[in-house]
Amino acid sequence: MRPFNKNFPNVFFDRGRLWTKSDSPQTFFEERIIRQGGFYREWDAKRSKLAAALLKNISQIGIKEDSSVLYLGASHGYTPSFLSDMVSKGHIFAIEFSPVSGRDLVALCEKKKNIAPIIANANHPEEYKDIGKVDIVYQDVSQRNQVEIFLKNCDYFLNSGGFGLLALKAKSIDVTKKPKDVFRTVRAELERHITIVDFRELEPFEKAHGFYVVKKK
Repeated sequence: MRPFNKNFPNVFFDRGRLWTKSDSPQTFFEERIIRQGGFYREWDAKRSKLAAALLKNISQIGIKEDSSVLYLGASHGYTPSFLSDMVSKGHIFAIEFSPVSGRDLVALCEKKKNIAPIIANANHPEEYKDIGKVDIVYQDVSQRNQVEIFLKNCDYFLNSGGFGLLALKAKSIDVTKKPKDVFRTVRAELERHITIVDFRELEPFEKAHGFYVVKKK
């Protein structure tokens, strides 16, 4: 087990796969656990766009062990659970709109103490304004206006110098256009509001998905 990259805390690489270091041998999504002087959870890049971005050699995501994170579109909590390992000294506000997925998320958060579940609509950041400013805004929301939602939340919550991470589903924006054309259009839109640090297409892990890293001025 070796550290994957110094820019990604508590992420390791072994047997061609990513792992995060955990404080317990507990499994949350039937992932494999390895014990090597500590506990390591296998992180499947076909189930997590953040893991896919790391394996696609994204250069930087701004995350530190003590980062505060706003996670939009937390779903059942798969990626948030691994992000929780990365920010072992920080905390995550996990936003999910669906009450069904939210039940699973709440159950996860009872075990992962640095994640706080919030059932709310990411289109309306005023619903969870009490969380205050954060270091990272991460979004995985498959809606037509996903770029608008992302920029709104970055403007509302992201600290100056903070990083935004956008996992974008091209087909949710325009099913008639080629993903590459959608990615270019989105890049131009983002550049009007915020600084782009990096971008990766996520094939072969995720079809028609792109991953943007931005930084607030």
